[in-house]
Amino acid sequence: MKATIWHNPDCGTSRKTLAILQETPGVDVTVIEYKKVPFERTKLVQLFRDAGLSAREALRTRSSRAEELGLIDCADSERIIAEMVRDAVLVERPFVETEKGVRLCRAQDRVHEIL
Repeated sequence: MKATIWHNPDCGTSRKTLAILQETPGVDVTVIEYKKVPFERTKLVQLFRDAGLSAREALRTRSSRAEELGLIDCADSERIIAEMVRDAVLVERPFVETEKGVRLCRAQDRVHEIL
């Protein structure tokens, strides 16, 4: 099975999720460090849709500029996504995609739902 993780090596939850993927037999992992390879709008929209999340639900509010940008109470998904494309730190992490679906893996054990 192929799995892609949008990963931040500075994040403990992201590191734990990656470890689960790497330790699971038969999983071929692609790691995208999204701070180095920013998100494209179409990919964000697809990830959120497939995970059953709104852009607001996928917004990282801690340790980001979300409040400064006025996104905490923002209902405009297009604006939130545009800001996420400009600054990937605004996207909650980590997202994992497999052929069985997409999950925002907070907590890291959620990854088992799509393995």
